Amino acid sequence: MLAVAGIARLVAQIEGDRGINPVATSHDIEISGIEVNVAGKTAEEARQAGWAEARRKAWEQAGGPKISDDQIESFVASIVVEREQIGPRRYIATLGVIFDRARAGQFLSAADGVAARHSAPMLTIPVLYSGGVAQVYEVRGPWQAAWAQYKAATSGIDYVRPSGSGGDSLLLTAGQTTRRSRAWWGNIVGQFEASDVLVPVARLERQWPGGPVRGTFTARYGPDSTSLGSFTLTANKEADLPVMLANAVKRIDAMYNEALARGDLKPDQTLRQQNELDPALAAIIAAAARMEAGNASAASTTTTTATPSATPSATPTPEAKISSITVQFASPDAKALDAVLSSVRSVPGVRGASTSSLAMGGTSVMRVTFAGSIDELRDALRARGWSVSAGGNALSIRR
Repeated sequence: MLAVAGIARLVAQIEGDRGINPVATSHDIEISGIEVNVAGKTAEEARQAGWAEARRKAWEQAGGPKISDDQIESFVASIVVEREQIGPRRYIATLGVIFDRARAGQFLSAADGVAARHSAPMLTIPVLYSGGVAQVYEVRGPWQAAWAQYKAATSGIDYVRPSGSGGDSLLLTAGQTTRRSRAWWGNIVGQFEASDVLVPVARLERQWPGGPVRGTFTARYGPDSTSLGSFTLTANKEADLPVMLANAVKRIDAMYNEALARGDLKPDQTLRQQNELDPALAAIIAAAARMEAGNASAASTTTTTATPSATPSATPTPEAKISSITVQFASPDAKALDAVLSSVRSVPGVRGASTSSLAMGGTSVMRVTFAGSIDELRDALRARGWSVSAGGNALSIRR
């Protein structure tokens, strides 16, 4: 009965209409919010002149070199009309211009002879504080929606934006952004095929229902939640909130791009090393192995000299076979997870240890690469104080 209740509670936590898929995943380059105000002999002539001016302004904003209007027009995939007023001889509008990356990318990526910088894939977790409550994907929030709607094709940041549906709401939470465990973060960014994490934070304060909304925004990155800066915006009324959040996303994107240009936005290498043996430890083990081999060689020479009648063996000792062994262990929290991984990796003969199945509060599974048999690994773990049980090609360890 309790098992059924537990399953029902888990389903209740992940079901519901909370996911928002990024609506702008195209690799085309879009420049929006271009304002034009032109006159012409006819309404259609004014409209065409307005579109031509919008194309030129968009090309300049995208960082393109100076080329003719005909060339710019050949790169345009479409014009997006955000707002327009058409008179008999005047055209006033706010437009968006979408450039085809296949045709225009070579010019925009090398504008003024400088290649555009681009980041490694960055897992993006937008955290919203509103009414004293922190949320990410628990509900369909306005901050999540603003990031899902952001057109990131022109940005130098490769945003990895989860939809927030299914298990995302359990794995990516506001509490997760406060954890500092490299092993925990390494598994999460690995699941989303990212190299590091970005955490744009929004704090909203409402003066009164329907009144002004004050937002404080902070651009954070990395497992240590390093701050790149913050700023404040205000929406005069609740209806203006989406526009304010959209502007905040653009400013935070600019902060991330500035950090990328300065060289500050670099992937944390410790996140990639969670699946590898620590280089310093590997060097110590290699040095110890060489010393042990040297001592063994010296001992063999002494024995041969003392007993010349003995026939030395011409067959070298074969190297230990490398085995891949599954190890199950309890993982009540991130600290315990780190402790288990560190202990197993320090066992002589272990070439690498990484989690293949992570279950915080339950039983996790790691894959251990070991120079020896499963029985030898079992004995080595027992020598380090672990209670070990074996079955098939797997071990179960506990304190």
